[in-house]
Amino acid sequence: MNFFEHQDLARQNTQKLIGLFCLSITVMIVAIYSAALLLLGMAPRFWWYPGLFLCVAGITIITIALASLYKILCLREGGRVIAQELGGRLLLAETANEQGRQLLNIVEEMAIASGISVPEVYLLESETGINAFAAGFTSNDAVIGVTRGSLQHLNRDELQGVIGHEFSHILNGDMRLNLRLMGLLHGILFIYLTGELMWRLRDSSREEKGLPLWAFGLALMAIGSIGLFCGRLIKAAISRQREFLADASAVQFTRNPDSIRGVLQKLQQIDSRLISPGAEAASHMFFSNALNPSFWEEMLATHPPLTERIRRIGGLKARNLKTMPASTTGSHYQESLTMGFAGGGGANATPEQIVNQVGTVAPENFAHAQTLLSQLPESLRLGVREQQSATAIIFALALETNNLPVQERQIAWLREVQPAELVEKTLEFSSQISQLDPTIRLPLVDLTVPALRQNSAKECQRLCKCLQGLVIASKSSSLWNFVLQLVLWHRLQPYINAASATTIEFTSIEQIWPDSILVLSALARVGQSQPDAIAYAFRSGVFRLPKAGQQEKPDTAINSNFTEVKNSLERLRLASPKLKQALVDACAHTVLVDNKVTASEADLLRAIAMTLDCPIPPFLNPQRGLPKVSQKHTS
Repeated sequence: MNFFEHQDLARQNTQKLIGLFCLSITVMIVAIYSAALLLLGMAPRFWWYPGLFLCVAGITIITIALASLYKILCLREGGRVIAQELGGRLLLAETANEQGRQLLNIVEEMAIASGISVPEVYLLESETGINAFAAGFTSNDAVIGVTRGSLQHLNRDELQGVIGHEFSHILNGDMRLNLRLMGLLHGILFIYLTGELMWRLRDSSREEKGLPLWAFGLALMAIGSIGLFCGRLIKAAISRQREFLADASAVQFTRNPDSIRGVLQKLQQIDSRLISPGAEAASHMFFSNALNPSFWEEMLATHPPLTERIRRIGGLKARNLKTMPASTTGSHYQESLTMGFAGGGGANATPEQIVNQVGTVAPENFAHAQTLLSQLPESLRLGVREQQSATAIIFALALETNNLPVQERQIAWLREVQPAELVEKTLEFSSQISQLDPTIRLPLVDLTVPALRQNSAKECQRLCKCLQGLVIASKSSSLWNFVLQLVLWHRLQPYINAASATTIEFTSIEQIWPDSILVLSALARVGQSQPDAIAYAFRSGVFRLPKAGQQEKPDTAINSNFTEVKNSLERLRLASPKLKQALVDACAHTVLVDNKVTASEADLLRAIAMTLDCPIPPFLNPQRGLPKVSQKHTS
């Protein structure tokens, strides 16, 4: 099952969630109606009173809907809200200890290797057990939360296994489902909370008038318990198989079954429960069980038993050892992966491999990520984690270093709108970046995102406008500057506009055919220079689209500007996962028609995939003189 199939499965689980939610509401309406019959003293033989039933049903549905809507609105800002409700503190490199910096490095490596923006990391300082979670609507607003107990009890490999598990939830669409689950179930829980409040008010009324009040409150608590029970069942039904998948993905990402198995074995001796009051609502998001065990633990647990998870990972280990090449088990494993990675500028890659790489991480991707990070000068390594320096790095990436007069115009414009200190930092970083391999530019953008997200929405928007101003000041628009603006806007959009979450609007190729043609045209013209080669590359991609033979299509790639391409990509973001898979496949065939991948093609292809929320690891980029990966982990 690939990335796109997992996305479809997440959609099906959402539909399943809504169905179970509606069933739970029906059960609660019937229970409240029965309680109302008894309390009002209506004759049991006349159990059907349409007016009363409609009144009960209406009040119950409105109450649950309003409570759920309130919670959904509270969760609109994504994973940050969950982390803060659980007592999390944003982990910053300048204030983190050695264990915290190690965690940040692991998250950065995983993000670069998977092709997504680097998530913010929150430390749950009051939690001494071993646990972690991922929360957010998309990979662009995801956060990772880790308990202090995890940092204290897990070594680097084990911590990497846990982070790999959480990245699986990010990549496979589980986070959005989990947030919807929290919002909907809050409405069911609200019934119980209302009953509890009425029970507490029983002493404020006289005995003869208080009896119906506290009795009805007690009934609501009992009925709310039914909703709570149903909610636990819903979470268990949806979450358990996703946990098995995340364990398997962590093994696939790291090719180290012992790391994740070691964590689960430690959990058999070390507690994973949380003391935070918010643990109940977020229990289905965690790496392991976050709640106190109960009589119904086996039925209602959001996670499979530890013994079963360990047993399955043992099976994965046996299969991996049988199928893993002998060279990968020796001390030169990482080196061999790096030397064979993206060799020949992508000549050995196939379009099918590109599609299958979307939303995945492989050990060679980790090796490449570590290599890229090892290339960064110390000033850049620290600069990406500080707000002002991260802004200067983005501006530095937009400067035309190969054309001095153009760069001077850009700098002159920048001095008019930014402080002198920021401009000097921009020049300093530009000099350093120009000496690095060009393949590091896109990962460098993603490394700056956590620091940039600490700015306000207006400041993020001002940054994007200033970046556009630098491009305008150059009086030309290069492909790289288009890629830079496209990726940065996509990464920051959830923070600029919290209501920008995408929904699926297009499910047939006819609805997005003109946009698909325009994007494939852009790729063909970037990768080829001769008219015949452009037309051939364009047709190679177009005929991979569904129902291509039934659609009207031009003979060659059409002319377009960057604004038109950006607008088409914004529409294509609203396509279904199956359509996105077909589009990525068509793009891959357009790029690989000549069995070569230039740096420009690789940047544009990855930028297109990122904008479609289809992260591609940086395995297509040609490497020039990258140093070998050290066998020693960085802290």
